[in-house]
Amino acid sequence: MSDADILDSRYSWTRLLITLAIAVIGNVGMWAIIVIMPAVQAEFGGTRADASLPYTLTMIGFAIGNMAIGRAVDRFGVTVSLIAATLLLVAGFGLAAVSGSILVLSLVQFLIGFGSSVCFGPLIADVSHWFFKRRGIAVAIAASGNYLSGAIWPLVLAGILEDQGWRTAYVIIGVVSLVTMIPLALLLKRRVPAAAEATAEAAAALKRRSVPFSSRTLVWLLGIAGIGCCVAMSMPQVHIVAYCVDLGYGPAVGAEMLSLMLLGGVVSRLISGMLSDRLGGVLTLLIGSVLQMTALFLFLPFDGLVSLYLVSMLFGLSQGGIVPAYAVIVREYLPAKEAGSKVGFVIMTTIFGMAIGGWMSGWIYDVTGSYVLAFINGIGWNGINVAIMVFLLMRSRRGRLAAA
Repeated sequence: MSDADILDSRYSWTRLLITLAIAVIGNVGMWAIIVIMPAVQAEFGGTRADASLPYTLTMIGFAIGNMAIGRAVDRFGVTVSLIAATLLLVAGFGLAAVSGSILVLSLVQFLIGFGSSVCFGPLIADVSHWFFKRRGIAVAIAASGNYLSGAIWPLVLAGILEDQGWRTAYVIIGVVSLVTMIPLALLLKRRVPAAAEATAEAAAALKRRSVPFSSRTLVWLLGIAGIGCCVAMSMPQVHIVAYCVDLGYGPAVGAEMLSLMLLGGVVSRLISGMLSDRLGGVLTLLIGSVLQMTALFLFLPFDGLVSLYLVSMLFGLSQGGIVPAYAVIVREYLPAKEAGSKVGFVIMTTIFGMAIGGWMSGWIYDVTGSYVLAFINGIGWNGINVAIMVFLLMRSRRGRLAAA
């Protein structure tokens, strides 16, 4: 096999499976805090907004890390970046386990979020270099590691949380991360050969989509859209456990709904990846965003146990493919040399949306005493994302006609 034939090869798929395993393990940082939120509130006291603060700081760290570590991957490679982030992640879990207040826990969760970020945007950007014909589905599979992590870890942590408490759960997570992620990272030392990169970039340039404004404007529009979609996405994902506790169903049921939601998200990401290869990233993202808005409406009239399970599953099936589609859009409109930083920036904005939305929903709950307005708030933010995707779809078509 020549260097130019390495893309979409057996090695590419093997590398993708290793990436997926790392993502399942390393993304636990952003889900563990959701599961322990009721226990943290019970131990330290405070309002629902106070208890949401550690999650918000986690996501801010996750957002900044996607940008910063994305640049590091462009410069130093994914293996060095993964090892450094893993050590930071392990240290964060250890410090969190001995924290004595919500404020200290929140600051430590920022470090955990920063370390965990290497397992999302930077890994997605790295995988995108190893595929050309099947880039959409490859990116979707890599991104699914985040949701698989959210589907698996809450169930594991729920048992540990009930028997031994959240501090022991964090120590266990740190140990597992240390002994698994570094050996797996060493398997990703190989870089894309220059001949393969050049061949793929030449082919991509012939197919690259265009818009009648600068790449900076495009990236900022994607960033605003990312904030809008993820403020909406955060409401069910961040507060479903607390919501179930309020309704009297208990945290274990909430963890099951979160897992069901995220398993649905995995299915959605895989389907959206295949659609991206056929329809393009913008149209795929628009479809997912409209479906997410529809699912959010369904949370308003239904709060029974069975109906919540069903709506949680539908929400997962609707929204899972949204965030990976942003990475596909960046690769469709911009050159490969900008992948790490630009994908990192756009992913950063989506995570900021999750952070803002997670805190905002808790604040709305404290003010109103229910989550009704929080769901409505999410629907409104979702509309911003839909509007931007419609705009890009229309302007993109005009750009191709003008180019022709």
